[in-house]
Amino acid sequence: QVQVVESGGGLVQPGGSLRLSCAASSSIFRFYTMGWYRQAPGKQRDMVATITSGAITNYADTVKGRFTISRDNAKNTVYLQMNSLKPEDPTVYYCNANYNNAYWGQGTQVTVSS
Repeated sequence: QVQVVESGGGLVQPGGSLRLSCAASSSIFRFYTMGWYRQAPGKQRDMVATITSGAITNYADTVKGRFTISRDNAKNTVYLQMNSLKPEDPTVYYCNANYNNAYWGQGTQVTVSS
């Protein structure tokens, strides 16, 4: 069983920045496709960004140019740098680790408010 743990959420003003981190407990982390997803209350969970084992990235149109996903295989960690945050950016961000099976973290809350 792979454990996935997110951190870095919090309260930020509109236009501000946050960096989320996600650590996965797997000795073969480097082979995983990692992803960030987000979910607003009462709505479905949507993909924000993904990064493959070969560091190929993919972003939702709503975050292109504002968010950047990256990974550090030596630290078993994937990051999501979020800039120019908007009040309408949904609140709970989840990390996903995918290699044959999919594993989810517990989520970290991001609140954008003045």
